[in-house]
Amino acid sequence: MTSPSNRRAHVVGLGLIGASIARALSETGWVVTGTDADIDVLGAALATGVVTDPDFNDEVSLVVVATPAGVVPRIARDYLERSASGQLIVTDVAGVKGTIVDEVSDPRFLGGHPMAGSEQRGLAGARADLFQGCTWVLTPTSATLPATYTTLHGILRELGANVVAVSADDHDRLVAVASHVPHLLAGALMNEATRVAEQDAVLLQLAAGGFRDMTRVAAGDPGIWPDILFENRDAIALSLLALEERLARLRKALSNDDHEAIAQDLALAASARRQLPGRALNSENLAYLRVAVSDQPGVLAAVTMAASEMLVNIYDIEIAHGIEGSSGTLLLAIDALQADMFSGALTERGFQVGHE
Repeated sequence: MTSPSNRRAHVVGLGLIGASIARALSETGWVVTGTDADIDVLGAALATGVVTDPDFNDEVSLVVVATPAGVVPRIARDYLERSASGQLIVTDVAGVKGTIVDEVSDPRFLGGHPMAGSEQRGLAGARADLFQGCTWVLTPTSATLPATYTTLHGILRELGANVVAVSADDHDRLVAVASHVPHLLAGALMNEATRVAEQDAVLLQLAAGGFRDMTRVAAGDPGIWPDILFENRDAIALSLLALEERLARLRKALSNDDHEAIAQDLALAASARRQLPGRALNSENLAYLRVAVSDQPGVLAAVTMAASEMLVNIYDIEIAHGIEGSSGTLLLAIDALQADMFSGALTERGFQVGHE
C-alpha cells in the first residue's frame, strides 16, 4: 500500500472530522501536528494528545484542511506556498468540491470528502475508527499527479476507508441527493414535529424508530452546513424541486384515494432500499490488474473514475513504473469477482490490461 516514508501530517481544523483524522493517522504511526482557529479547541487538542504541536514545518508530507468549505481554497493555497517540497500532498474534507477544485490548481492538491459523521460534535466526539468502512471521495483532475493520487489513496485505505474517484462537478451533483437534501429534510421534519409538539407535547413521546432514524442527522453540528449548502445551492435546488414534485404526486394520490399508486411507490422504495450497497469490507479474494498508461494528462483520473462508475472498489493502487514523462503501469487491486468485467471495460476504453 502506497504511503510516504516521512509520516508527518498537519491537520487544519480540529472539529469532529479533523480531530478524528488526526487520531486515525496517529494510530497508524503518523506524527500529527495541527491547529484550529479556536484557541480553546487547540489547547484541548494539545492537552489530550490529538496533535503533538501547533506548528507546521517542511518535514510534513500531508496537510488535511478540515475547515468550513468557504475558507478551504485560501488555506490550501497558503500551505502549498509555504512548502517547497514536491512530495507534499494537500487535501481537504469539505462536503462541496467544485469551487474548491477550481480555485486550487496546484497539482499537489487533491480534493476529498469522507462520507462519515456522527451526532457527536467537535473535538470531544472525535474517534480514530470514524472512517472504518466509510466511502471517501477523491476528485482528481487532469492536473493531478499520479503519485499524489496513489499516495493519498494508500493513506486513506490505512484509515479503513473505501476510496472512490469522481469529478468535482459529479460529486456536488450526487452528494446533493445523497447528503445535502437529506440533511435539510431531517431538519425540516424535526422542526415540524417540534412545532406540533408545542400544542401536543405527547407527539415527541410517540417518536419511534422511524422518526428517530430519519431525523438523526439533524443533531449534527449546524455550524458547518451553511457554507456547504450555499456553495452547492444549484444542485440542491434541483434536487429539492424534483422531491417537491414527487411529494405532490403522493399528496394527489392520497386525495384521489389511489391505493395502487401509493402501494407501488412504497414497493419501489422498499426494493431500492434493500439493494443499497452495504458497508464494503476488505476482501481477501483480490485480483491484480496491470494497466498500461501513457503520460497524457487525465489518464489516472479516467481509470479511477471508470472504477467508480462501475462500482468497482480499488483496494490498492500503485505506480509499478514511473508514468510521468513516459509510458508506465498502474497496478490495481480489486475484488476478484469484478476483475474480468472491469478489465473488459478498460480494454473497451483503449487501455492495455494484464492480470497478475
